[in-house]
Amino acid sequence: MTSAGGANPGFARGRRLRSTPALRRLTAQTRLSPADLVLPVFVKEGLDSPQPIGSMPGVVQHTQDSLRKAAHEAAEAGISGLILFGIPADKDPLGTQADAADGVVNVALQQLRADLGDELVLMADLCLCEYTDHGHCGVVTPAGVVDNDPTLDRYAAVALAQAQAGAHVIAPSGMMDGQVAAIRRALDGGGYTELPVLAYAAKYASCFYGPFREAAEGAPQFGDRSTYQMDPPNADEALREVAQDLAEGADAVMVKPALAYLDIIARVADEVRVPVSAYQVSGEYAMVEAAAAHGWVDRERAILETLTAIRRAGAGSVLTYWAVEAARLLRR
Repeated sequence: MTSAGGANPGFARGRRLRSTPALRRLTAQTRLSPADLVLPVFVKEGLDSPQPIGSMPGVVQHTQDSLRKAAHEAAEAGISGLILFGIPADKDPLGTQADAADGVVNVALQQLRADLGDELVLMADLCLCEYTDHGHCGVVTPAGVVDNDPTLDRYAAVALAQAQAGAHVIAPSGMMDGQVAAIRRALDGGGYTELPVLAYAAKYASCFYGPFREAAEGAPQFGDRSTYQMDPPNADEALREVAQDLAEGADAVMVKPALAYLDIIARVADEVRVPVSAYQVSGEYAMVEAAAAHGWVDRERAILETLTAIRRAGAGSVLTYWAVEAARLLRR
């Protein structure tokens, strides 16, 4: 029989390296920093004051002015960027407010770019679900089916409008076939050859989007999105979708959601040589907040542990509603 530190020196090696907080920091294999984080924000037209989102405690629909204040706070916290989602006052079948010069997100982009310049990366989510009266991500046929190719024309127009408004990154999330190629052609043709595209390449038809649909007021009025978002049991398909988006000109790719798809993040990160992001979505946020409100989990530890898990799986950056709070926790 050997002692823990004698004839069998490996027996306690892991424990010895965990014996103090400083040693644990020194030997940590995964680092989480404020610069890894991106904050999703909602801006709604016609509000007089920020409106709390019931299913997402601590998250609001912003006015233009409150969004500008939140953006300054985000920059001060040291996170890398924001991704913008807009709720217009008027919706129609084609989602025309998405590419209107005075559309809610395009106005926000103009103001934030004027305020902050290049201090934060301003990502523009590109989809139509918040802007259409039917809540689907594209143009819908009379039979109620999303029509892929006319939707690509709409995406191209929206990408140009977002570029003109000052976006640093265009992030298409609609999961239409050929969307990256259509957006890349439009950007290049408009003189925005240096503007990168972050593709929501592996976006699953998940139950964890529920609170987001309240926040963005974009729930489908009929059917669901299972025909164009990915089926949760499928993993190989994610690699095919990623490869297709990269072949069409994507500069970076995203996996969404994150926690239930850590294996997908890992496989994508192993496969590609471009930046990989992951979106810690509204339902993941809401679950932790609800459990913490009941005293079932330590809230701050859960925030940092889940974010670290996403980074450990291979995501270089994480989109999370806790971005600013997590950045402050990391700086304690």
